[in-house]
Amino acid sequence: MLHLHIDAEWPNLKRLKRVADIIREGGLVVYPTDTIYGLGCDITHKKSVERVYQMKGKDRKHPLAFICPDLKNIAKYAVVSNAAYRLMKRILPGPYTIILPASREVPRLMLSKSATVGIRIPEHPVTQALVEQLDNPLITTSVPSAGQVQFDDPGEIARRLPFLDVVIDCGLIAPQPSTVIDLTEDVPRLVRQGKGSIDTIPDIVLVGE
Repeated sequence: MLHLHIDAEWPNLKRLKRVADIIREGGLVVYPTDTIYGLGCDITHKKSVERVYQMKGKDRKHPLAFICPDLKNIAKYAVVSNAAYRLMKRILPGPYTIILPASREVPRLMLSKSATVGIRIPEHPVTQALVEQLDNPLITTSVPSAGQVQFDDPGEIARRLPFLDVVIDCGLIAPQPSTVIDLTEDVPRLVRQGKGSIDTIPDIVLVGE
């Protein structure tokens, strides 16, 4: 395992390029975001995606979200309406997961039954610099927890999960879930309230209402 200490504000691009190369070859990486330490891989590397599912103990019927570098890149992997674009431009980058209709570019393994995808653009310099180095989006899911304990210490993650390929260490991160917003319809719907504020989205409705 490669355990890299990287400054959270001024990331070392040479080190991140090395991480990007490992990801392209099928490696699993733990990296910081604005909400949690995420576990990820290249979305097009099927064996790596399967490894993530195995580590998480997740059913394949529950697709994993992924990170794009910018709004332009999101439009490659999702169908983005004008209203959805305006809202995303207002709140991203930030601690939100956006649900959108998937485009044909999304690997089948990443699709939900409803052909939607969850996409993030975290507000974290290291995450942003890393995905900019990649050719494809990066899977994002929380690091497997120990019982009810959510990992916030990358050193502890490295000790408990030695079969990972890379751990990017930016110090402690107090874990908080992202706010999940469904933009597959005309009116934005709140699926989960997390770290991201919805105060600037007055017309949002709760799922089920």
